[in-house]
Amino acid sequence: MTARIFIRLIFAALCILVVALVAIDFLVTRVAERSYIDSLRQELLQRAHVLAAAPRDSLQRDFNAYARATGARLTWVADDGRVLADSENDAERMENHRRRPELVEALSGREGWAIRRSPTMGVSFLYAAVPVRGGALRLAVPVSRIAGQVTAIRHQVIVSTVLAFLPSVLMAGLLARYFSSKLGAIVEYAAKLSRGDFKARLPVRGRDELDELGRKLNDTGEKLQGMFEQMEQEHVELEKLERIRKDFVINVSHELRTPLASIQGYTETLLDGAIHDEANNVQFLSIIRQNAERLRRLTEDLLTLSRIELNRRRFSFALYDVNALLAEQVDAMRPMAQSKEVQVTLDPAPDGCEAFCDSEAVRQIVSNLLDNALKYTPERGSVTIGAREVPGDRVLVYVRDSGLGIPAEDLPRLFERFYRVDKARSREMGGTGLGLSIVKHLVRAQGGEVSVESAVNEGSTFSFTLPLTDIGQPEVQTMEPQPSAEPHLQKT
Repeated sequence: MTARIFIRLIFAALCILVVALVAIDFLVTRVAERSYIDSLRQELLQRAHVLAAAPRDSLQRDFNAYARATGARLTWVADDGRVLADSENDAERMENHRRRPELVEALSGREGWAIRRSPTMGVSFLYAAVPVRGGALRLAVPVSRIAGQVTAIRHQVIVSTVLAFLPSVLMAGLLARYFSSKLGAIVEYAAKLSRGDFKARLPVRGRDELDELGRKLNDTGEKLQGMFEQMEQEHVELEKLERIRKDFVINVSHELRTPLASIQGYTETLLDGAIHDEANNVQFLSIIRQNAERLRRLTEDLLTLSRIELNRRRFSFALYDVNALLAEQVDAMRPMAQSKEVQVTLDPAPDGCEAFCDSEAVRQIVSNLLDNALKYTPERGSVTIGAREVPGDRVLVYVRDSGLGIPAEDLPRLFERFYRVDKARSREMGGTGLGLSIVKHLVRAQGGEVSVESAVNEGSTFSFTLPLTDIGQPEVQTMEPQPSAEPHLQKT
């Protein structure tokens, strides 16, 4: 591990040095080229002034000799732009030079210079021109000569820079070895922590940042050791809580006594001869069936709630159209609403609104809330179900009814198991006291929150939120198939 870290640190240092070398090469090349051009331009202008001071007869007679003495191409131009003489071309065949930028300046009485491609020679030159009586003199050197000089300077700078970087490479190697040894020890200690060896400690001697990191890791190991011991204690407590939960299930069985006693009593009455009593036998059988149905709902709600709380229900999360889910449950509940003459209204979310959820769980939640609202809404009342997007990338689904409402003191406990605002009325309507608790757990399992707003004689609004995107909720594996359930909710 230490060797790998050392190699990576050395590689990183070399990359930095290479980038620095490239930057130096780029900057030096530009500076050297600009400096050399400035120097050469001044030199050409000085030579041109010297030639301009020569007698006209001497200049005409020894023109080529002067050009060889300057080591540059020499051109003599008349004030109208005609080329009078050129050291490398036939002046009579050359075009008028009046519009050449360096000659425009020289013919105006000023020094002129330019770097451009020569139409006559087909080569790029550095031109420098000065005025003379009756015209201008121009000296030119090929740009390739400049490039050669710049390349030579560049090579010298690169060699010097590489030699200067050698001590830096040596220093980088020493630092890489130092830090790699410390980082390797830290990585090995982190591996021990990942294996659960919380008693191990990292030797720390210095005071730099890595040593400070080592101290923090040692502190982390101590805290993890304490947390591990605490978790062992909490495990014992959880086992106690599990026993309490089982006792709770046993206590729930008391809820079964009333319907069982009723079923047993009426069954015995029928067996004792009331089955032939046409005035009462159908009524007794109807009571038996109602209590049996109550038992079924209660046991299924208990199983559903138990599986959710024990993380034994599997959720299949995906994107689903919110309006389609709501419309499906409204259609399913419409016969019940029509029997009570309750108007059910769907207030849809914006088109294309999709929630990342488990569709079956959402159907169960909405079905429970609609069933609850219809049961406790008086005849000719109204129930509205709708959805809208809210801040935080969520969609809010609500069910609003025109029922009698819920007292404020009962709202905080409304989602507790077996809590009923009106126990007698809830049992009369078939409520088990578990429905809202199931709704709460199903909503939270999908990363949402459930709430209720209500006031006496003003109706109630139950609402819950669902995420619009995947927030990383786990799809918990189930240990056994989940039974079908028809949860029923309590209210007022």
